[in-house]
Amino acid sequence: MRIVVDFDLCESNALCMAAAPEVFEVRDDDFLYVLQEEPAEDLRPKVEAAVRACPKAAISIVD
Repeated sequence: MRIVVDFDLCESNALCMAAAPEVFEVRDDDFLYVLQEEPAEDLRPKVEAAVRACPKAAISIVD
């Protein structure tokens, strides 16, 4: 699984970070950082929750 973020759509509202803090982080500069572009399969439920939580649909999963 690979995480893809459309940074043109991303508002860095941190809802993805709330769902999967191991994978996403919004730092003090108010930008989203993907900590693991290819997270372990056991994180899939959290990553899928982050994808669903994104109000701009900026996050996707590529298998």
